[in-house]
Amino acid sequence: MIQSHQLSTSQLGAMLVAAAVVGASATFVGLRTAPTTAFAATIRPSEQRENVDTAKSADNKKMGRPVVHFEIGCRSTAKTGEFYSKLFDWQIKPQSAMASNIQITPGKGIDGHITALGHDPQNYVTVYVEVDDIKAALEKAKALGGKTVVPAVPIPTGHFAWFSDPDGNIVGLLQPKKKE
Repeated sequence: MIQSHQLSTSQLGAMLVAAAVVGASATFVGLRTAPTTAFAATIRPSEQRENVDTAKSADNKKMGRPVVHFEIGCRSTAKTGEFYSKLFDWQIKPQSAMASNIQITPGKGIDGHITALGHDPQNYVTVYVEVDDIKAALEKAKALGGKTVVPAVPIPTGHFAWFSDPDGNIVGLLQPKKKE
């Protein structure tokens, strides 16, 4: 777990590898690009999901941004997947040695994934909030006392990023790919 807002090179590397696990394909100076074929866990935007309501209420007031995905970090995807499968009857589908998708009953919750990075951070839980403009959301988080942990990274379904709140909690952002 990250104890301060200053990230060491190894912690930043861990965050960047975490980015690769959810489908990113980006090159950073001094780090190799992870092949996207090795990481099949995906983050899906709300418009691809049956169980996320629209962002407007019946009286047309704007509602808060939806949580659209969650991620559980672990040391062993098989062991952790077995635990959550038995505990909550979740369908866990291995995608690689490092990632498994979690499928929840449609209409009853959000899907997620389990990730085993092989290094710190190993044990964490985070949620992903859908936003229209990921860079603007990161700037707003910074203005409110947060810090960018992983800047916007392209993934097959759009872009994602991680920020820490003023207490150090890591939260993910997802900006869905624009429909063409």
